[in-house]
Amino acid sequence: MTALTLSTAAAPGLRADAIVVGVAKAAASKSGDLVVAPGAEAVDKAYDGGLAGVLKTLGASGGEGEVTKLPSPSGFKAPVVLAVGLGAQPDKDTSFGTETLRRAAGVAARALAGSKKAAFALPVTDAPAVGAIGEGALLGAYAFDAYKENGKNGKNSKNGKAPLAEVTLLGGKPRDKAYKAAVERATAVSEELNRARDLVNTPPNDLNPEAFAAVAQAAAKEHGIKIQVLDEKALEKGGYGGILGVGAGSASAPRLVKLSYTSSKAKKHLAFVGKGITYDSGGISLKPAGHNETMKCDMSGAAAVFAAVVAAARLGLEVNVTGWLALAENMPSGSATRPGDVLRMYSGKTVEVLNTDAEGRLVLADALAKASEDKPDAIVDVATLTGAMVLALGNRTFGVMANDDAFRTAVVEAAEEVGEPSWPMPLPDHLKKGMDSPTADIANMGERMGGGLVAGLFLKEFIGEGLTWAHVDIAGPAFNESGPFGYTPKGGTGSAVRTLVRLAELTAKGDLG
Repeated sequence: MTALTLSTAAAPGLRADAIVVGVAKAAASKSGDLVVAPGAEAVDKAYDGGLAGVLKTLGASGGEGEVTKLPSPSGFKAPVVLAVGLGAQPDKDTSFGTETLRRAAGVAARALAGSKKAAFALPVTDAPAVGAIGEGALLGAYAFDAYKENGKNGKNSKNGKAPLAEVTLLGGKPRDKAYKAAVERATAVSEELNRARDLVNTPPNDLNPEAFAAVAQAAAKEHGIKIQVLDEKALEKGGYGGILGVGAGSASAPRLVKLSYTSSKAKKHLAFVGKGITYDSGGISLKPAGHNETMKCDMSGAAAVFAAVVAAARLGLEVNVTGWLALAENMPSGSATRPGDVLRMYSGKTVEVLNTDAEGRLVLADALAKASEDKPDAIVDVATLTGAMVLALGNRTFGVMANDDAFRTAVVEAAEEVGEPSWPMPLPDHLKKGMDSPTADIANMGERMGGGLVAGLFLKEFIGEGLTWAHVDIAGPAFNESGPFGYTPKGGTGSAVRTLVRLAELTAKGDLG
């Protein structure tokens, strides 16, 4: 993991491989003028105030995410200056937003892969800005190379470069409590989010339900989190028909993992529930060719929940957080659940399985019913649940549904605050009729149109009476199949981790209901 430190040192005398500065499009400019962002004054002075002009000559426009490298001025101990675009210069009385800084830091960190140390001289106006730059740098420096030659040894892999090893944030106040706390938070959240990315990127032959549970057990021991793992025998004894039904076709048995972080000062309790299908073939309702290759990512919801609980523990948040990981592998075989089978769920409801590729809602239903027994103040489930949500919102935005409008708004606002695009979605009652079954209490499929909303309505049936609940469908942003952008890599993204952590923080402060 990339190291993160604060420093008041001047950029010219700092030993590093590169100095990172920000550049923006000048406000009210029609000629493409550039301005050097605050934080880089010492660097600009070394160019006799002409850094913007030099960058413009080199083709820089100040566009968000643009990277321009140039030799450092005489007297600098760092040989390279890297200018990263911040987009439009903010109005006179405002500063660059935290998400702008987070993305810029991520781009710069990724561009400096292979370097040992970089000093970031980006705009630092307060502790949140420090946290955003630190978070962006740590997330942008991420690389998954465990399966590449020499990758496990932290050396440059045969096909790439080692991540940037150390980031020093200039302009921060190392002795200021707020600044130190911002760095500590950025480190804890980023490290756990990157751990979630590692899990999502791990091939399914190495990450089955049992292996995932073992990772959770090791982390729980390290961070003082209570853990309970229900194996197939315990699931059978407990009547978890949904989880067992989904895992019935696999040689790897399912698991239900409960992670409990408690604080002696907590006044509220949150439950997070994650879909953990470690590989989804579709089961008997086999996915068509071309739709299987990335299905190792179908446990992204469980990875997000796991990471959020550990982050809450590391931050010592004054809120009780319980994480439920519903883990199974969905495979076709002679023992697999068939379309037309009826499963008796943990709640006692029966479900007619019309499509075995609608399996995520089955494992979540059991976990949600179990989580409801603790009577938490709110439940949030996270899942790569439906292709319909991807069609509706694209690859970078997740949908949020809830049985309480105010709580749905709170989740969306928390996501926006941490830089995760989301959108509130409805749960129309009229769509419930499509899940009527002549055989069971409910079917696991309904109308094709609005399929993401149908899935949410199905889950709602398994929430305990009177409990507040939200459903977060991350099917789009959980796995990035295109090129990296901002602080988001190709592959597993860690979507929803930061939203869950923020919800826990707001609850601890008493600012969430």
